[in-house]
Amino acid sequence: MDKFLINGPCKIKGKVLISGSKNASLPILAATLLFDKPVIINNLPRVRDINTMLNLLKSLGSKIILSKDKKTAKIINKRNMKTYASYSLVKTMRGSILVLGPLVAKYYKSKTSLPGGCLIGARPVNFHLTALKKLGMRYKIKDGYILAKSNGKLKGSTIKFPKISVGATENSIIASCLAKGKTILKNCAIEPEIKDLTNFLNSAGAKIKWSGRTCKIIGVNSLNQTEYSIMADRIEAGTFCVAATLARGNLQINNLNPKIIRTELNLLKKIGAKIKIDTDKILIKGPDKIKSINNIKTKEFPGIPTDLQAQLMVLMCRADGKSSITERIFENRFMHVAELQRLGAKINIKNNKAYIDGNTKFIGAELMSSDLRASVALVLAAIVADGKSSINRIYHLDRGYEKIEEKLKKIGVKIKRVK
Repeated sequence: MDKFLINGPCKIKGKVLISGSKNASLPILAATLLFDKPVIINNLPRVRDINTMLNLLKSLGSKIILSKDKKTAKIINKRNMKTYASYSLVKTMRGSILVLGPLVAKYYKSKTSLPGGCLIGARPVNFHLTALKKLGMRYKIKDGYILAKSNGKLKGSTIKFPKISVGATENSIIASCLAKGKTILKNCAIEPEIKDLTNFLNSAGAKIKWSGRTCKIIGVNSLNQTEYSIMADRIEAGTFCVAATLARGNLQINNLNPKIIRTELNLLKKIGAKIKIDTDKILIKGPDKIKSINNIKTKEFPGIPTDLQAQLMVLMCRADGKSSITERIFENRFMHVAELQRLGAKINIKNNKAYIDGNTKFIGAELMSSDLRASVALVLAAIVADGKSSINRIYHLDRGYEKIEEKLKKIGVKIKRVK
């Protein structure tokens, strides 16, 4: 199993190119199951979760032709696709549940394993199932599989999600594209990745319109051939912005629209970062003294994303004074805290709130990754720690960050991957 060795403290300087978004790619790749005609997807990130989704599509019968750099995939579906999404592929990634909606919408049946992924909370699939049931899907759960079918085409319906759910919103939008009549989805998640999904589907002739948190979909008989480029990864961009702020960096972050991380940039300005934005890049300088902030709260978009909570916690450990972070999305998302404490962090957890004493001087240590975003938080802490740190189980990082050690090396981080 690979691990990272990091020799801190490091000064960050230079330019970094942001990859395509993992969280936008997964639903878009799942949605390609709706197509009879070839689809070309550009700007895919080369991360493990994308490989898992491509392998899942292959197992269902899609032919996938990858470009030399593996960032473009041409996807051609067979006439008779399989509808069985096996546990062996689905167990490593929650995003796999997104094939359920398109399989039932297109082929009227599916046997999809209940998903796996990061151990950051319950994240039940009941919102997906309830919504798809309203569209006409019947299902039962047996031996860890969702056995689903519909009596012909799904039928448009009005669905109000009891709680904002990114995955359930995506699954319902994808399934509704080929449903009969009109579907109205209320209380939707409106993350930029979901808008990217609907832009992709509309580029192929779907009829999807947004109004606030309401999404209206008029079903079509089939989708047209299309070519589409995935948006930039805002979590990767946010992570590098935090890194620059943390390590008194001077960083140019290229290949993204800064509007998608406006809330995060405003927070970093309050902390003391100097930020200039252009149409497709961010220039960010870290302060000499990081200001503490009380009660940072994670929230659905346009709030602070839960996927940046661990990174911001590292920043608050180094801030001048006390601060706190409230996690409002997942109930088990403080798994990085014990590892940060090994580096010297002073953090107290009460329910879903972390109380952080600032001015921490991190000292290098041996560390263990527990999930994707926790892993990157440990990398950030190791960058500013005195001495050597080793971070084990970095396969979590490979699930969501493309060539992270190469990008970090280019901007001055002393990091190497050891097998």
